Amino acid sequence: MDSVSFVIDAFLWIAPFLLLSVLMAAWLKAAGADRLIGAVVSRSPAMGILVAAAAGSLSPFCSCGVVPLVAALLAAGVPLPVVAAFWLSSPLMDPEQFILLGATISMEFAMVKLVTAFALGLMAGFATLWLQRAGAFADPLKGIATCGGCGSKSLTSTEGVRWAFWKESERWSAFSGEARDVGLFLTKWLLLAFAIESLMVAWMPPNLIASSLGADQGLLAIPLAAAVGVPAYLNGFAAIPLVGELMSMGMAPGAAITFLVAGGATSIPAAMAVYALVRKTVFAWYLLLAFIGSLLAGFGYQLLLSM
Repeated sequence: MDSVSFVIDAFLWIAPFLLLSVLMAAWLKAAGADRLIGAVVSRSPAMGILVAAAAGSLSPFCSCGVVPLVAALLAAGVPLPVVAAFWLSSPLMDPEQFILLGATISMEFAMVKLVTAFALGLMAGFATLWLQRAGAFADPLKGIATCGGCGSKSLTSTEGVRWAFWKESERWSAFSGEARDVGLFLTKWLLLAFAIESLMVAWMPPNLIASSLGADQGLLAIPLAAAVGVPAYLNGFAAIPLVGELMSMGMAPGAAITFLVAGGATSIPAAMAVYALVRKTVFAWYLLLAFIGSLLAGFGYQLLLSM
């Protein structure tokens, strides 16, 4: 019953964001605005990546909570590099986590994690842009997330945009069909993700994490933190007091940043939701970016402290 209550509470919390995202995705699709948005962002991908990384670093979404919004962005035709910048930075920091980190550990640590979220968003966006220009990720989306099918117009076309879509029966049908399909798709995956998270919260022993990331590990604690963070991370708020306790026991600050970054971006519930939206190559790229980014953040912070 505890797991059922956890899933219900988590889904009720995310339901308003899910509903808003589904309606937005369906509206943009029915109006034909996906092509307009794609055209605008495609003209200046660098600026789009910069804005997405900054917005993601300050957005109030957790690892799972960002998925409905990302699905809406993908359906709206926003290029993958811009979405990648938001996707990686958003789960790493939000206003509540910033305040809690400052109160539990230190304001310096909170600022470091905020800067890390922004920097990793930029890294994800520009690295993805470079690979796309080299020919990779030509068709990154799968299933319901795909924003263009056979016979669809180019995302750089702005023809046929009708914001008041309900005045045309064909567009109204497109809206209702898109809302139904996207809503069912995201609900299914989010419920499964929350169910797995509830089992992790109930059965993951904190002393296992403590023994793996303790002070006796030295610099090895940083790559260990990246490896342990993926399966052991629960959620942003549950991880903060755990990391605070580990740091009081001598855990290196670099390892703490690495654990929070790797876990926040690639925790099993969040990763499952990501996997539902994109093809395997993009999913593997996402995990690689998060893992490398968490290591760079950890070693960089540790080096800065030693200077």
